[in-house]
This record gives sequence, C-alpha cells and structure tokens, in this order.
Amino acid sequence: MSTFTFAFTRLYPIFAVSLLCLTLNAVAADNQATLDPKASCDKPDYPRASLVNEEQGTVILSLQIAVDGKVADSKIEKSSGFKNLDKATMKLALCKFKPLIKDGKPEQAWAKFEYVWKLD
Repeated sequence: MSTFTFAFTRLYPIFAVSLLCLTLNAVAADNQATLDPKASCDKPDYPRASLVNEEQGTVILSLQIAVDGKVADSKIEKSSGFKNLDKATMKLALCKFKPLIKDGKPEQAWAKFEYVWKLD
C-alpha cells in the first residue's frame, strides 16, 4: 500500500504516490498552474513489475503547460533508476491544467514535478 499527496507550484511541485487520496495545493497566488477541476487527472498506477520487485524512487518530471492547459511537451529531468517507474510517471502529461497566469494573462511555461514512488 502507498500514500499519495499532490502539491503544485510553478517551480518545484511535489508529487508523492498514493493509492488512497489526491490533494491539490496551489501555494502562490500568482504565477501558478493548477489542475483543471473540470478535467480528470488519474494518478499513475504503480507498475506491477515494480511492485513485485519492490522498486521505489523519485522522478523529476518537467511539463510544458500551454495556454490552453494541455501539456505541450514533457521530459524526465531525473530518473528514478527504474524504467517502469519513469514510464508510469509520464502519465501525468495526459492531465489538463489551468495555465500559468502572469499579469492577468495565461502563459505557456515549464513546471517541474518531483514524483515519489514509495511502498508502505
């Protein structure tokens, strides 16, 4: 069993794995992107092979969020050390966000996420 929390800011959001709950906290009042509450964003499932092999790790993922809230580009900045965990983390690129707002206007920008895969 694992736990999941989700915090998001422009520079260093934190994703921690969980099968129990999803919580979203936007820290800054301006220059923030948040999940679009009208769209669903399922957390990545723990890969079966990773569960069997008891793999854990942290993936640093960069997402370029377009002005329409869709992910325009994504890349792994730092691998967890396990191919299956890295690949599963990329599922976050399918989520839709409210774009970054700067001076009252949506702006395309990169956001970094730290996604922690941990077995309890």
